[in-house]
Amino acid sequence: MRFRQILAEKTLRLFGWKVTGHKPHLPKGIFVVVPHTHWLDFPLGLLARAQMEIDIKFLAKKSLFTGLKGYLFRWLGGYPVERSRSTGFVQTVADIFNSHKHFYIAIAPEGTRKKVNHLKTGFYYIALEAKIPMYLTTFNFAEKKVVISEPVFADPQQPDQIQSIENYFRGIKGRIPKNSF
Repeated sequence: MRFRQILAEKTLRLFGWKVTGHKPHLPKGIFVVVPHTHWLDFPLGLLARAQMEIDIKFLAKKSLFTGLKGYLFRWLGGYPVERSRSTGFVQTVADIFNSHKHFYIAIAPEGTRKKVNHLKTGFYYIALEAKIPMYLTTFNFAEKKVVISEPVFADPQQPDQIQSIENYFRGIKGRIPKNSF
């Protein structure tokens, strides 16, 4: 174990957290992270990433990437996303995947820390276009567990797959329960 991994594991344990489930072994994938209800989700994700010892990049709104904090977010593995208009987002991210041998990203498909009833579906279409797995990842504050699913591949032959993915996340309690998906 590396120092960073040990430090992350001890920090998570200090706060009562555990990372469980499937450790990805495929060279690429999207971590679909739900619920996203509080700014503490970000450091929790960084600790989980360090504990698993996987280089997982993340997508975040472009406005976070200004000034000094922009340098920090990029250094931490962030990619800015323009959310205000249609920008070919799915194809752009699929192209990033196709240009790497090994690449993981994390996406919070709620698109906000507020309460939503449906996920934004870009993650699904990125997975479909790039032919990569999704790892459904919950930040369960009620049980203090980060849980990662087995790989799930987007399948256009399953018309209810997005609904099934949404159902997987329903009822998981985020840091602010009333904003949970």
